[in-house]
Amino acid sequence: MQEKNEMRLEFDSRSCNEGFARVAVAAFLTQLNPTLEEVADVKTALSEAVTNCIVHGYEGTVEKIQIACTIEGSIIEIRVIDHGCGIEDVKKAMEPLFTTKPEEERAGMGFAFMEAFMDEVVVESARGAGTTVIMKKKIENPAGKFAM
Repeated sequence: MQEKNEMRLEFDSRSCNEGFARVAVAAFLTQLNPTLEEVADVKTALSEAVTNCIVHGYEGTVEKIQIACTIEGSIIEIRVIDHGCGIEDVKKAMEPLFTTKPEEERAGMGFAFMEAFMDEVVVESARGAGTTVIMKKKIENPAGKFAM
């Protein structure tokens, strides 16, 4: 049986907390001894997911964003959860360059970046009920040890 380690984090949907989330998840990831590139990949994908919660999920209102991380073996799974407006058409939203806020000069590349930097990205959403982005990445040469 593989060892499993988990952490949860909840914070206000303020853009100043996006950096905090990146650092917290990166610190949790260090137990796998990732390369700098792997850490940067995870931090970039996480930034996109958190920013989506702030800009699209809550549309600028201050609510809660939750992050749940699980490390099992050499894989980190990160769930970024909001209870905002949800996504009407997930498949369309995941298309590169699609944006619901062109007036704000949004590039529409958030999900494309997540998919580029992570091994797997799944988006679960229901209109009016929020969105969960599930991202997974295998760390190539993990330390494989948890401090117990």
